[in-house]
Amino acid sequence: MTVAAVQGIINMPCNHSVDLTVEKLKGILRATGATLFALIDHSGEAEKAGMKMPPTKLLIFGSPKAGTPLMLAVPSMAIDLPLKILIWEDIHGKVWVSYNSTAYLQTRYGLPPDLMQTVAIVETLAAKVAA
Repeated sequence: MTVAAVQGIINMPCNHSVDLTVEKLKGILRATGATLFALIDHSGEAEKAGMKMPPTKLLIFGSPKAGTPLMLAVPSMAIDLPLKILIWEDIHGKVWVSYNSTAYLQTRYGLPPDLMQTVAIVETLAAKVAA
């Protein structure tokens, strides 16, 4: 498995384990008042099904106050909201932080730049937890 370029997805190398990166992100979300709606442990669920995969966790987070104006402008954007960050380890033990590109979302939904500031926070969060 390699880190494939997928349209609209940013894969950022991470300097920490999956679990440490998850904890860092959870702490930042708490500190900023964002809501962590869900933490999906894909690798944990795979293990329960008798399958093995490297650590892979998806955090779904956001703020209804910030996201609602986006969904009012383009209701179908609810498919990509709340925001998501995937933290995963490849077969070589390298950890990655992946998220939807802000530019891709802007193009996909045709949103004006002033509304995209809400979504752009994902880039800042990913950089903070990956460093």
